[in-house]
Amino acid sequence: MSKMRIISVQLPQGLINAMDQLVRKGVYPNRSEIIREAIRELLKKELYQFEAEERSTPDYIMK
Repeated sequence: MSKMRIISVQLPQGLINAMDQLVRKGVYPNRSEIIREAIRELLKKELYQFEAEERSTPDYIMK
């Protein structure tokens, strides 16, 4: 795994409580892993959508 960097984010207490509940239930080992997983899924979704839009552009339209 590549070197981890620390970033600071502000989250509403409700999200923190929900993450803590998942950690207590053993779904995730810690908050950081929940956030990493959420970001990975968001990036996959957004990049897939972006690439799909790029592919749908006809070849005769210049980018």
